[in-house]
Amino acid sequence: MSSTSHAYRRNTLWNAALVHRLSGIGLAIFLPIHFLALGLALSGAAKLEGFLRLTQMPVVTAAETILIFLLVVHFLGGLRLLALENGPWFSGQRRVALVAIGVAAVVALIFLVRVL
Repeated sequence: MSSTSHAYRRNTLWNAALVHRLSGIGLAIFLPIHFLALGLALSGAAKLEGFLRLTQMPVVTAAETILIFLLVVHFLGGLRLLALENGPWFSGQRRVALVAIGVAAVVALIFLVRVL
């Protein structure tokens, strides 16, 4: 394949759509873990306490930070899509996509700083 056949992959808006889909997949992977924690809470305090002790591990804190990033970027990407599909096109679409990723990164870092 020639290099021009994948030129669209360098487009900011294409990448924003890709990040939106990947963040959706990441959130879908998280949901069973969340439901497990809820189920353990219903099963009894001891089981939930054991599960919650795992959340004190640094790798879990890192995963939670990534989860916060995914949640915010997915939310903002969804808002961008709603605006795109229900409103007129405007020239600042690329900037909106980049701002959404920046806001998601800042929110995730704030979460990480508060947790640590």
